[in-house]
Amino acid sequence: MSATTEAAAPEKPQTPHRAQRILREILESSTLVVVMAIVAAMLIGAILIAFADEDVRAASAYFFSRPGDTLSAIWEAVSGAYIAMFQGAIFNSNVDSFAGQIRPFTQTLTQATPLIFAGLGLGIGFRAGMFNIGAQGQIIIGATLGGWVGFAWHLPVGLHLLVAVLGCALGGAIWGFIPGILKAKTGAHEVIVTIMLNYVALNLLSYLLSLEAFQREGQDNPISPTVDANAQYPLLLGSSFPLHWGFVLALACAGGVWWLMERSTLGFEFRAVGANARAARTAGMNVAKGTVLVMVVAGALAGLAGSAQVLGTEKNLTLDVAGSIGFDAITVALLGRSRPLGTVMAAILFGGLKASGPTLQVQAGLPVDIVFVIQATIVLFIAAPPLVRSMFRLPAPAHEKEVAA
Repeated sequence: MSATTEAAAPEKPQTPHRAQRILREILESSTLVVVMAIVAAMLIGAILIAFADEDVRAASAYFFSRPGDTLSAIWEAVSGAYIAMFQGAIFNSNVDSFAGQIRPFTQTLTQATPLIFAGLGLGIGFRAGMFNIGAQGQIIIGATLGGWVGFAWHLPVGLHLLVAVLGCALGGAIWGFIPGILKAKTGAHEVIVTIMLNYVALNLLSYLLSLEAFQREGQDNPISPTVDANAQYPLLLGSSFPLHWGFVLALACAGGVWWLMERSTLGFEFRAVGANARAARTAGMNVAKGTVLVMVVAGALAGLAGSAQVLGTEKNLTLDVAGSIGFDAITVALLGRSRPLGTVMAAILFGGLKASGPTLQVQAGLPVDIVFVIQATIVLFIAAPPLVRSMFRLPAPAHEKEVAA
């Protein structure tokens, strides 16, 4: 073929990366598929609860002679476990006072608050076509900087909290900027960079907590001084409930993210880059700048998740300040289809599962690991929409039917 022919040959259309196609399929799953994924996870959890119950195992020894005993034991075990989870996460009717009855729900919202922040940040990245797996590290750095401002500085009421919250957001934004600029300038894959930065953040916090400036006086354990009262989120419903004003800020951020992604020019550019970076570049958009900004905004939101921990719930820095929030937020963002409202609802669901663990253990006598299994199963089904559709005989999306045709 001659050089002229080669030059005249039309350019092959760029096909999406396989990982991006998978992510897009997950994000485009219908609400029904998401709901049925949760139902399927609950059914698998019911099976595990039945196997873990001693009465069920005892009755199953003579199943063929008296099957009704086994079925009755299974019903009591499963219903008792899920009732215990409901009472531990939503409403406890066993308590006399109204405050005690609704306390579980406030605990659920408290657990959901950092998941909302981090899930919103990850959702922005997912919709922009970026696999940000670094929320854990961004939470740690945000909590570290904001926590240091909280216990090392002494500012007036109101100002101290504001500066500490901004410190958390700044710390997360800085930690998000690093993989963003590396991807934009060198093409480094954000998955690898963010995973590595998670470990860097954890070890950096471990080092800082060994320094005198970060260690609580009289303590040999890696724990910081308590954040000043002026830098703590005020309690939203009084001292009887753990819920703080960080939850209100999380809801405000959800509204802000909705406006950013659905109504602003910058959000349109984020979505355009995620849909087709090459087409966005052809249209005159600065893809490199958009990549950096996506990671900075996502990091800032993850840093605010750190503020919910260090300024609201924990009130000090430890190596476990982030828990597993950064990784749970990945599931929250996917379950919520990376939309603000869906993310808030998914975070409340996961917050409820986490809050229900102690009640499940005390009332039903079952291990807390059952909750973790349900969470992991939700992840499995959300990551495989075709599996859920085949299990419940749900119709395939229109675009899949067109491809099949």
